[in-house]
Amino acid sequence: MRSSCMFLQIMVILFITVTNIGAQTQPLTNKKLLRPFNNTISALFVFGDSTVDSGNNNYISTVIKCNFPPYGRDFLNHIPSGRFTNGRLVTDFAASYIGLKELVPPYLDPKLSLEELMTGVSFASAGSGFDPITAQLSGVIPLQKQLEYFKEYKRRLENAIGEERTKLLISKAAFLVSAGTNDFLVNYFSTQFRSKTYTVSAYQHFLLQHVQQFVQDLLAEGARLIGVVGVPPLGCLPVLITLNHHSPLQHRECIDSYSAVGKEYNWHLQNLLKIMRIHGTQLVYGDIYNSLNDMIQNPNHYGCCGSGLFEAAIFCNPNSIVCNNASEYIFWDAVHPTQATYYNLFRSLRPIIDSVIKQ
Repeated sequence: MRSSCMFLQIMVILFITVTNIGAQTQPLTNKKLLRPFNNTISALFVFGDSTVDSGNNNYISTVIKCNFPPYGRDFLNHIPSGRFTNGRLVTDFAASYIGLKELVPPYLDPKLSLEELMTGVSFASAGSGFDPITAQLSGVIPLQKQLEYFKEYKRRLENAIGEERTKLLISKAAFLVSAGTNDFLVNYFSTQFRSKTYTVSAYQHFLLQHVQQFVQDLLAEGARLIGVVGVPPLGCLPVLITLNHHSPLQHRECIDSYSAVGKEYNWHLQNLLKIMRIHGTQLVYGDIYNSLNDMIQNPNHYGCCGSGLFEAAIFCNPNSIVCNNASEYIFWDAVHPTQATYYNLFRSLRPIIDSVIKQ
């Protein structure tokens, strides 16, 4: 990367995390949800970064926030909930499909009812990653702190419904972990904290060690069904294209070398989860790389609802120019997908979800 762009790159990259959509954006109701395959999933617990943060960063001191327009433009009542998109996330679609509830709320919301707590929450924090330094760079909630919040959650539930019922609920719950993008983009490729010590390959394995430890920690807390999502084609994120082209307004091609790093990491992640499987548990790999890459290769839909240059977090605000119909684009800001893309990603993951909840 060019040294003249390094300061700008670090400042901007710190703010990233990495169809019948019309029907999906209608006001949500309290209708009773169907349970496909009569599944008995009790709750959905979510850990990770901005791809699954439903608003926890609203409650901490950080600039990595999006609780202002135009975020949430197509969300329920057009509210900027703290989700880094124009509407709902994959986890919202998944929870609704499983039959739990329409939306997965942030754990740090002090107004959550016992029912909301019992059916699942998100502990995720935009800007976080498996590498502890990644969260420090953005002043957000590290994965280990998210785990501590889950332990706190268990204690709250035990006080409300008892230890045995809590243990049963946890054992029947689905856990989802989505992180890793920020570790590469915010941390390794943008600072020297890790790149001076690790080669790309060594850093990939460093991250996988943290993935392994985090999954083991969840298993120790009673989790029996855990899904871990891979990273997207990193070189296709609009902000990264902007920062690595001499003429970003004219040349918007994906940068294959970055995407190759993500693809290799995903391969190792998939193998790690296979090795870690033990009797009585399900460890599932969630592929978003290929489905997102397929969308990006369609020139009629690839693009950003904003300018696609630098918008993310505070750089995407009420003064930003935003498209009229976000469902026509893959990216909402310069980093994060639109609700339409998240819905399509959910659809691509649905065969895996079906295979899991049938068991």
